[in-house]
Amino acid sequence: MKPLALFQQYLRECPIVAILRGITTVEVPAVCDALFAAGIRLLEIPMNSPTPERNIALAAEHCSGRQLVGAGTVLSADAVAAVASAGGQFVISPNTELTVIQATVQAGLLSIPGFLTPSEAFVALQAGADYLKLFPAGQFGPGYIRDLQAVIKAPILAVGGVNSRNLTDFLAVCSGVGLGSALYTAGCSAEQVQVKAGQLHWSGAK
Repeated sequence: MKPLALFQQYLRECPIVAILRGITTVEVPAVCDALFAAGIRLLEIPMNSPTPERNIALAAEHCSGRQLVGAGTVLSADAVAAVASAGGQFVISPNTELTVIQATVQAGLLSIPGFLTPSEAFVALQAGADYLKLFPAGQFGPGYIRDLQAVIKAPILAVGGVNSRNLTDFLAVCSGVGLGSALYTAGCSAEQVQVKAGQLHWSGAK
């Protein structure tokens, strides 16, 4: 199955992308297992984490057939190439950078650039983005997403400031969310991750 179809399927099953910023190689298998046990099937390893390429490769191998692994904080076309080589299946950025979107599309990976304004959203979609990442979502709230959707007819993920308290409100207006510290912070044990994941309650996304 192509990355887009698999991403869509997993997002329907659980509308959460786990952001594993700061994860180390030794932590990868157990943390991935804990997230899978909680039903979370989309895993983002940011490129500003320790040894990201090695960790993406390990996670992609360890989670093959059950979870989809991609990279976050991807800021250049060279980084896209590194993600592809490591076996990552999707590319997430905090910004709207045309060279990153184009390189992602050319590599056959799923493109999820960050945006804040309608202008950035339309630029990203024209360049080939599959999803849009509203960042930082928490500062603007679900109402902002609802207003954007009057003109933006594309799936939006809310990232930045999303937590257990506002998760349901965001999922009422968007296709999914990215959760970082609400699920994992550097040094968290797999047991702690599983407890945090168990405290989240979600229904279907919009």
